[in-house]
Amino acid sequence: MARRGRAVRGPRVRARLVLLGPGLSYLSVLLLLPLALLIGYTAFRRGRFGGIAYEDGTTAENFARITDPLYTGVLTDSLRIAAVTTLLALLLGYPAAYAISRLPGRWRTVALVLVVLPFWTNFLIRTYAWIVLLSSRGVVNSALTGIGVIDRPLKLLYTEPAVVLGLLYAYLPLMVLPLYSAIERVDPRLLEASADLGARPARTYLSVTLPHTLPGVLTGCVFVFVPSLGNFVVPELLGGGHTVMVGNLIRDQFLTARDWPFGSVLALALMAFLVLLLMAQAWAGRRLGGR
Repeated sequence: MARRGRAVRGPRVRARLVLLGPGLSYLSVLLLLPLALLIGYTAFRRGRFGGIAYEDGTTAENFARITDPLYTGVLTDSLRIAAVTTLLALLLGYPAAYAISRLPGRWRTVALVLVVLPFWTNFLIRTYAWIVLLSSRGVVNSALTGIGVIDRPLKLLYTEPAVVLGLLYAYLPLMVLPLYSAIERVDPRLLEASADLGARPARTYLSVTLPHTLPGVLTGCVFVFVPSLGNFVVPELLGGGHTVMVGNLIRDQFLTARDWPFGSVLALALMAFLVLLLMAQAWAGRRLGGR
């Protein structure tokens, strides 16, 4: 029996390896290899004309530079902007997801298509559209001037609120979809039982709906916070260089300053922080799910 079991498991293991082969190869080439290069770059110095100076030996000064107030300030600003974007996405996305879950089946599908519709357009084009809307001669200022609300154009573009607005528009669907999925999975019998026991709608929401949708809230917050923190296109176009986030800092280290060792340290620090965030979200999700 033992030999027969091993004989059966052998082909199964080989079949699984064959099926896993393409995916593992893809991850190895496009994820593990670049990650190994980044880790290796952190130990060297910047060359005289940029790049890596292997002949100068290894150093640990790249890790010490990350504590410079200039870089910690950029990281703090990035965390604040990403947190504000996530909070606004939650405040807007939760009511929208709740309303969509209460629509009839046909209209629910239409609403979900409208939520994901912006993803069918190139991200860069959508960001440039906000420049058209927010510029001094854009649609918003022209409309406000035309109806007499303002005498001269407002400075809407190249500000931090413009960056938050662009990130919110870009990633709001990533908040709505997991929230909708979580609300949709709430057992209607629980809501009926709460109503039968005399609870008002607000009490039912706080006692039944909200606790059961907290895993979706955590997932949506992570889905918005992570890409917002690393985004560099929106701060560049809508911030006009006045709002620098950690993604812009990493890009400039590689492409402008050509300081690959320090850029690698910044990239790995950001990755480590995001991995810890995802681990915390997974732990909290398991705790909430078990409860």
